[in-house]
Amino acid sequence: MPTTAAHLATPPASPDVIECVEPATLAPLGRVPVDGPDAVRDAVARARVAQARWGASSFETRRALCAHVMAHLLDHADELARIVVRDSGKTLDNALMGEIWPVCEKLRWTIAHGEKHLAPERMSSGLFLHKRATVLYQPLGVIGVICPWNYPLQNVLGPTIPALFAGNAVVVKVSEQVAWSAARFQRILDEAFDALGYPRDTVRIVNGFGATGAALVRSGVDKVVFTGSVENGRRILEGSVEHLTPVVLELGGKDAFIVCEDAHLEQAVHAALAGVFISAGQSCMAAERVLVHERLYDEFVARVTDHASAMRIGAALEAPADVGAIVSDEQLALIERLVSDAVSRGARALCGGRADRARGRFYEPTVLVGVTPDMPIANEELFGPVMVVMRVRDDDEAIALANRTRFGLGSTVMSRSPARARKIAEALRVGSCTINDFGFTYMAQDLPFGGVDASGFGRLNGREGLRACTNVKAILEDRFPLHMPAKIYPSDPKTYPLVRGALRLLYQPSLSGKAKAALELARALRS
Repeated sequence: MPTTAAHLATPPASPDVIECVEPATLAPLGRVPVDGPDAVRDAVARARVAQARWGASSFETRRALCAHVMAHLLDHADELARIVVRDSGKTLDNALMGEIWPVCEKLRWTIAHGEKHLAPERMSSGLFLHKRATVLYQPLGVIGVICPWNYPLQNVLGPTIPALFAGNAVVVKVSEQVAWSAARFQRILDEAFDALGYPRDTVRIVNGFGATGAALVRSGVDKVVFTGSVENGRRILEGSVEHLTPVVLELGGKDAFIVCEDAHLEQAVHAALAGVFISAGQSCMAAERVLVHERLYDEFVARVTDHASAMRIGAALEAPADVGAIVSDEQLALIERLVSDAVSRGARALCGGRADRARGRFYEPTVLVGVTPDMPIANEELFGPVMVVMRVRDDDEAIALANRTRFGLGSTVMSRSPARARKIAEALRVGSCTINDFGFTYMAQDLPFGGVDASGFGRLNGREGLRACTNVKAILEDRFPLHMPAKIYPSDPKTYPLVRGALRLLYQPSLSGKAKAALELARALRS
């Protein structure tokens, strides 16, 4: 799940170490050494050696690896959730539901269905009845993963699991904003490989700033999976040109949350609260624009404002909190800028609307109304705990507003009419849509996940995400060894009329056309 944080950004004055700080308390966590370009290239080289063995492993072995990782997550869930909270600033509930749960579900799905989607697949051989057609899904080699800060554990393991199950090795560059937790997450994989007797170099996590990410892109890896901002996605594409490295880009979002007048109000209110305030809004799938039909608008706004006004912010490990911290000063300043700009243009904050830096990096849960489509906050990715509510007259206006931005990642439609909800969902230019719930398309692991337009290209999750980690190879081989040479040379003047007659016989749609073609072919054969 991407973020607008510049995890390929210019490093600070001391580029050799990363100074790690808790966003919720500003307490220091420690210093993490930076892996420079040479260290990145070494990690890739070691991964390539390890992959030669891992790529030959059985699906049974790969399922066993997934089972080891699953057991570790379940046995250490409390510890891992607390680590995520300290490094990212989110709440304990959000860490458990947004990090541990999605990874466990991905592991469960991969164990149950991974082999089915990667096993050799028999296909039709078309006209060549004497041949057998097969598609193989073979490992690419080494996959580079560059991930953001907003889901420290899930963003590491999410793309790594399908890459490993497909037989690849992986080198992961984590965001410098959450470098402190990387060593603990590396241990999960190290212990799994140790248990199975495979080299730890099969997966390596590297830390650093822009130079580290750029080095990974240019290291000769066989594919790059990048999750992050549009601007950094462009940098990834520029770097990938050097070796013609294929990429999957999962970029930003400005997801619309559409509430029809026939929606179940309480269901819509709580789905919207989840869509906006989970992880303090720092999610690519956050409901960044809530488009409410005018008949339901006033009551909806009153309900969400009551709930948002009662939400508690704070360090989740010190006291109960509903909304956690913002990961960086830069992100907090961005939220402030967009909200202040909207208010200066006529929008109103019914609650919240201010940063709280007294204890850490916090932004008050906010409900913003009076937002117009031309305001920057209606078009730029916000990544904060701000519910932007916009009034719409009908479904057509909701669809037009939803499709107005350059992004096209996810969406939500709330309506009691299945036909109406489906019609709206199909009209949205996005990669996914959840009807009458928020965000569940990401948890339904059979479904692919990704976006269109500025939200990127390529897919994670499901069969498509698993096969994206492979070389899809076509094989056409003998079914019956006829050994009849197809003679083209030397050129024969009879070849052209024979082929022309055969083409017309095969592809003419009408019976009369086929009859004429058969006569033409017969004349060509007689000649």
